[in-house]
Amino acid sequence: MRKLITLLLTYVIVQILIMLNVVNDYVLATLVTIGINIILAVSLNLITGFTGQFSLGHAGFMSIGAYVCALITMRVPTIWGFLLGVLLGAMAAALTGALVGLPTLRLRGDYLAIATLGMSEIIRIVFLNLEITNGAAGLTGIPQFVNWTWLFIFTVGVVAVIYNFIKSAHGRACISVREDEVAAEAMGINTVKYKVIAFTIGAFCAGVAGAVYASYFYFLKPGLFDFLKSVDVLVIVVLGGLGSISGSILAAILLALISTYLQSFPELRMVLYSLTLIVIMIFRPQGLMGSKEISLSIFNKLGNNRFFDRFKTDRGRD
Repeated sequence: MRKLITLLLTYVIVQILIMLNVVNDYVLATLVTIGINIILAVSLNLITGFTGQFSLGHAGFMSIGAYVCALITMRVPTIWGFLLGVLLGAMAAALTGALVGLPTLRLRGDYLAIATLGMSEIIRIVFLNLEITNGAAGLTGIPQFVNWTWLFIFTVGVVAVIYNFIKSAHGRACISVREDEVAAEAMGINTVKYKVIAFTIGAFCAGVAGAVYASYFYFLKPGLFDFLKSVDVLVIVVLGGLGSISGSILAAILLALISTYLQSFPELRMVLYSLTLIVIMIFRPQGLMGSKEISLSIFNKLGNNRFFDRFKTDRGRD
C-alpha cells in the first residue's frame, strides 16, 4: 500500500509541475530518457543479473519495438494505433528473442555475448537495408503520443512485471540457474527453458522501451541501436548492481543526471563521464546496491527510535 501511495504521489507531483510549466520540454525529455533507460536496465538485469546470461543484444530488441511501433502509428495516427504499435512491437521483439534464444542460450559466458551481439548487428543491418524503414535515412515525422502519463504507466508496469516474475517460482528457478547451472539441472530444473523465458520477457520489455522512444522522439535511424547502445544499458545494470532492480533504477537516474550536467562541458563530457564511472566502480565494484533492494520499511525504523518512543509515551501520559 505504501508503495502504491508513493507512486501515485510521484505521478501527481510531476504532473502538477508540468501543468505549472516548471518541468519544461527539456526536463521532460530527460525524464523520458530516464524512464526508457529504467525499462531497458531492469529487463536486461533479468537476463544478466538474475539469470546470469551475458547478453549484448538488447539494442536489437529495442530497435524492433521502435520500428514496428513507428510504422504502425505513421499509418494509424491515433491513440489506439499507438497502443497497438506498442503491443505488436513488444511481441515482435519477444518472438525474436525466443527464436534467437532457443539455439544461442545453450552457449555460456563470452560465447553467448558474441552470439547476442551478432544477432543485434544482424537486426540493425536488416533495418538499414529495408525499403519500408527508409534505410540509413531513417523515419521522420513519427506521431508523438508519449507524455508523462504514458511514460509513467509503461515504466512502472515493466518494473512491476519483472519484480513479480522474480518473486515467483519461475524467477527463483532463473536465480538458481545463475547460481549454479549444473546443480539446477541436477535438481530437475530445465535450465534452457528458464533461460529462454527470461530472454523472451527481457526482449518484450526492451521492445516496449523502443516503442516509447519512437513515440516521443519521433525520429529513428538504425545507427541509434548499435553496439554502443547495448553497452550503455549494460553499464547501467553493472553500476546499479547485478541482481538488484532498485540498483538499476538508481543507476539509470544517476547516469542520466550526470550526462545532463556534463553537457555544459561538451569537449570533456565523455572523458568526465568515463572517469566518473571508473571512480564509482573502484570504490563500489559490486555496484550501488549490490544484490540488495531498497524497501520502504526503512521508514518504520523512524517510529521505533528513542525520540519517537518518548514522544509517544508523553502523549500517552497526557
